Amino acid sequence: MKKKPLTTYTLEEVKEMFIGPVGTPKRDKFEFDLQMDLLGDIIKKARQTQHLTQEQLGSLVGVQKAQISKLENNTTSARLDTVLKVFNALKAKVTFKVQLENEEYLVI
Repeated sequence: MKKKPLTTYTLEEVKEMFIGPVGTPKRDKFEFDLQMDLLGDIIKKARQTQHLTQEQLGSLVGVQKAQISKLENNTTSARLDTVLKVFNALKAKVTFKVQLENEEYLVI
């Protein structure tokens, strides 16, 4: 019996097959959720690098431990000012890059 050769796909092809093309609501939600998960991971790693507990970071920011946990685990929508306060407490530099159709902005 002759085996069929394996077909390989790029990550982009797999995402398109299972999640949908770029620009569709399902794909946009997936990409947004992924970005929020990455943001939570960054907060957690920065906190752990500085040997802070969630409670200690919460005290520095002025929020409860539960709010830090929710940020790290992407289980809540946080206000931008809260996220910026968290990064400020972690002594992290935050830069935003905003791209519009024909324009690009860098906010430091």
